[in-house]
Order: sequence, then structure tokens, then C-alpha cells
Amino acid sequence: MYNKEPMEGNYDILVKELCKLPKETGWVEFKHNNDDPKMIGEDISALANTATLKDRDFAYMIWGVDDTSHDIIGTTVRLALQKKGQEELENWLRHQLSRNANFEFLETEIDGNHIELIRIHKALHIPVAFEKNEYIRSGSYTKKLNDYPELMAQLWDKLRNSRFEDVCSIKDLRYAEVLQMIDVGAYFSMLNLPQPTEEKEVMHYLLEDGVAIKLDNGLYGITNLGAILFAKDLNNFPRLGRKAMRVVQYQGKNRLFIQKEETFKTGYAICFEDIVRYVNALLPSNEDIATVALTTKSKYPLPSVREAIANSLIHQDLYITGTGPVVEVFENRIEVTNPGTPLVDIMRIIDNPPKSRNEKLASLMRRMKMCEELGRGWDRMVLACELQFLPAPRIEIFEESTKVTLFSEMEFTNIPADDKLWSCYLHSCLMYIQGDALTNSSLRDRFGLKESSAGSVSRLIKEAVAVQRIKPIDPNTAKRYMRYVPVWAAI
Repeated sequence: MYNKEPMEGNYDILVKELCKLPKETGWVEFKHNNDDPKMIGEDISALANTATLKDRDFAYMIWGVDDTSHDIIGTTVRLALQKKGQEELENWLRHQLSRNANFEFLETEIDGNHIELIRIHKALHIPVAFEKNEYIRSGSYTKKLNDYPELMAQLWDKLRNSRFEDVCSIKDLRYAEVLQMIDVGAYFSMLNLPQPTEEKEVMHYLLEDGVAIKLDNGLYGITNLGAILFAKDLNNFPRLGRKAMRVVQYQGKNRLFIQKEETFKTGYAICFEDIVRYVNALLPSNEDIATVALTTKSKYPLPSVREAIANSLIHQDLYITGTGPVVEVFENRIEVTNPGTPLVDIMRIIDNPPKSRNEKLASLMRRMKMCEELGRGWDRMVLACELQFLPAPRIEIFEESTKVTLFSEMEFTNIPADDKLWSCYLHSCLMYIQGDALTNSSLRDRFGLKESSAGSVSRLIKEAVAVQRIKPIDPNTAKRYMRYVPVWAAI
């Protein structure tokens, strides 16, 4: 969007700082009056890609500065008024550039000289292309990326290791504005740190943890990491409003009638406990009359509910726009859905080391005790379900999302066949990582069944072997002594 306030954001200070550079760099391009649209498009591609290569959050095209002396000379260029054919320049550029191109037209005045600039965000995911060609800066020249295979390899290495959390979500903030946008008190409180009184000390912590960044103009920016965790309102941050957690309760077993709906608009660190409490309050419970003091017991294992919610926040694909994590509460189940698919094979979800696409987010949430540190979340979820004789959490993978379903009390005979097999398999995984093995007796105990159900359990074990979920340790052992492990286990 074109900025109509010349001084907003201290763009004059930004230009003066960039003019101090000894020469043009791969992420800054100075011009006088050359406003050829095709040249601008190629340069945006080149500067975005080079910014990624040089570990810069932004690159800049600046009109009104001599490209040799860096003297401020002013320009007649007016980007907001420029057209390509009958189309406004900005719209034309967005159509010709790849969808990951992100830039803004800005303007300012310095000592009576008019300055135009384009602030260009670094490339993410893939190189930024113009008219389906990718460009790069070589010295002070814009060249096609394909002509520089070594630079292309370096760029792709950077792109593969780029993180959503590091990207600046909102920028050009003064210290007081940072405090208005994010809950700095929550940051220090949840990390058990005393909050300093001086701006320099507060910002030291925020900069070190990547919650904020220092910009080229001396102002601050709040990163996606800082916003997603500590925003006072996620709607104030571009592209993050839809990442707010939604909780929906339905009447009955389908989505026909909504009873309650709540959207938690603050950052995850601020609202996580509120989300868990809100969901727990929606869940049915029974009074436990066996205790001296009457207590209530949820029909769902609360550790499983908490872990499912935490996982949906941590492991979501934050690059997928227009959708966020959702908890849906039905009469007989809870469904927790998040954008993105798992990075690990779900058949090894219990024994594999933890892996997160949002490592900084996960790390900071763990430091704040919001989730498990050692990747034991799924172990705890499955074990908690077993202790209440419930089916194991079901996990389903779709094209761009993952759904985890938790079930309430269900008779063994009513559990769907696929969920019985899945529960049997995960039980074998738990037993194996404990140094033990699945048996007919252990599986009966897992479902809360009596010895008279041994035949039904034997048939379930036989089916699990047939579909290659589990295997016997020794196929020649007498049937009553058979022990089983996951099909992938070494024996």
C-alpha cells in the first residue's frame, strides 16, 4: 500500500542511514529518475533474493540519491502515479511477480528533496521471480539467477533454512509502540525473569529471543514469533489474525448446530491456559462418589486434551494463510485441527525424536512450560487414554491439515475396527519403548476387559498381525505365551 504520510516511519532517517553505505550493496539500489516498469520488476526480484542471501530482512530501491556519491538530489518519480499501460504500476508489478513477492511503495522529503522508495521483503520459501524469471544482484548489476549456479545453490540453502518466526510482522515502531502491541509483562513473567525498567534492557531480552528486531532506521519491528506468542490482539498483525485459536462446541455429534464459539485473539503464550480451561469447562464429567470429598472426573483425559491443543499450536504450518488451529467439541469426541502435515511418519510418532517446523516457537513455548521438552507429548496422550480405557487418539492427515480426534467413553464392541487396530498398534509401541511387549493380557487390561474377552482380543491381535501393524517376537511360541512388538521393531 502506498504511504501518504511522508514522515511516518521515519523514512527520511532510513534513507540517510542507507546513504552512509560505502557503495551500493546487493540489498540497496540507488536511482535518480529511471522508473522503467520492467527494470523495477527485475530489481524487486533481484533485491528480494539477494536480501535472503545476505541475511537481511529487507532490501530497498531508492529514487533521489546519486548512485555514485550517495548525495541526496531528489527525484521527479512518483511511483503511486506511475502506470503500465492502463494499470497502476503497483498492481501490474504484483501480477508479474511471483506470489511470494512482498513490497511497499513509500515516500519522504529530505531538505526539500522528494524521495521515493520501495521496501522489499526478503524472499521466503522459493526465490522471487519476475515474469517467471528469477533474478539476483551481482555487484551493482541485476542478472538472471540461472546464470549464477553457485549463487543459486547458496540461495536455496538459505531458503530451506529460513523460518517464519524470524520474519518481521510489523515494523517502524518506537519503544512505546512495541509495548502497546505485545504483552512484554507476560514475556518476562512466563520466563520467570524480573522485568527491567530501562528501554535498553527490555529490548535486549526481546532482541535476543527474536521477539523483536532492530531496523535499519533505528526503530523496532516485531517478528512473527513475538506476535504469535505475545500479541495483545493478533488482528493488529498482518496475516496473523487468522492464526488465532478458535473453539467451537456443537450440539450432538455433527456440525449442524453450534452451541458456543470463542476466538482467542491474543498471542498463544497469553491465552494458552485460558484455551485449555475453556475447553475443559465444555467437557462432560462425572461425580466420583468413591472419594470422601465429592470430586468430578472428566470423561476425557485432560493431559491428552492439553497436549493435543499444544501440538496444534506448535506444529502448525504457519506459512499456510487463511486458516488457523481449531478445537471442535462434539457430544462424543473432540477434534483438534491445525494447518500443515506432520514432519514425522505417524507410524513412528511415539518413538521418533521430536521434530518441529517452528523450532523457535517450540523452544520458547517449552521454556515457558507450555508444552513438553522431550517430545513425550504423544506418549502422554496415548497413555492417558489407556488409563481411562479409551480408544487411542486418532490422527488423520489431509492435503494441508492434520486432525487429532479424542474419544469419550466407548464400549469395546462399539469402537470402529480401524480405531481398535490403531489402539492395539500404539499399545505395542508404548510397551516396546518401556522394554516390554504386547500380550493378550496387556491388551485386555488396556481396554479394561475381563479374561472372558480373551477370544475377542486374540482376534484383534491376529488382525493387527495380518495388516502388518505388529509381529510376534517368536512365532513358534505356544499361543498363550505369545508376545508382540511393533512391526518395525528389531527382534
